[in-house]
Amino acid sequence: MQISSEFQEKIINAFGTDGKTWLQSLESTVQTFLEKWELTSEGPVANLSYNYVIKVRDTQGTPLILKLGVPNFDTSNEMVTIEAYDGEGCARILKADPKNGVMLMERLVPGIMLSEETDERIVLENFIKVWKAIRRPLPNGGSTPSLIHWFEGLKRYRETGNIQISMEHVQLAEKFFQEIIQTSVGPELLHGDLHHENILYSEQKGWMAIDPKGVAGDSYFDVVSFLVNQLDSKVDPKSTLKLRVDTISQQLGLDKERLLKASIALGTLYAAWGIEDHSPEWEQTYQCVKWFIEFLE
Repeated sequence: MQISSEFQEKIINAFGTDGKTWLQSLESTVQTFLEKWELTSEGPVANLSYNYVIKVRDTQGTPLILKLGVPNFDTSNEMVTIEAYDGEGCARILKADPKNGVMLMERLVPGIMLSEETDERIVLENFIKVWKAIRRPLPNGGSTPSLIHWFEGLKRYRETGNIQISMEHVQLAEKFFQEIIQTSVGPELLHGDLHHENILYSEQKGWMAIDPKGVAGDSYFDVVSFLVNQLDSKVDPKSTLKLRVDTISQQLGLDKERLLKASIALGTLYAAWGIEDHSPEWEQTYQCVKWFIEFLE
């Protein structure tokens, strides 16, 4: 089994010693679950991120996905989140082994990503359908992590003294986050990363979400990841961003001012995370934050 050095480096950078240990046993873990669940491997997907994802088929020839992650709270929380969606708006989980971080899921065929659609209005139409389909109350048990914990990342950023993001904007983001919390009707289950690459087309079910992070928060925040994504290829990214804000707020009945405040808050956090992870994409995200501020004014 071939595991690219790029994937291994990403796992070790993200998970440290736990990631290194997981990688060392990954091949045997894959083989164990292929045999245990009677699956035939068709090889890993091309766009691996922080999980090892393999296309497989069961004994009836049904196309499925075998997904393996470093066993931790985030992995088990993803399983709980997918089960809460119960196949409505999100790819269904069929079997799970939280202890080993392994899950078997339905495969969305042909699995075209929403990012491959070039007509922005069609993209918006399908994003809105999926966003509506996955609205859920929090799962029973109260273990879903909160966006409040995510926003501690801005406190960390302030303490670094890094001035790549204006402290004025950081403070504005914190202010708007508190404002959204105080005016929220209560937290619900959020996907947490609902953007173009996490929305795939199924011939049987239409457009569906994959890879939810599962976080408790206000539904307005579940739009932001999509808003700031896939803008670098646009001829006029600012106008495209404004079209997204206007269309989504109108068609979902969201208050535009409140959506912009949520976008400034979470977009600033995304930019801070990007700096923390040495990702060059943070600058594009921060530019979106500046445009959100301009739209708000």
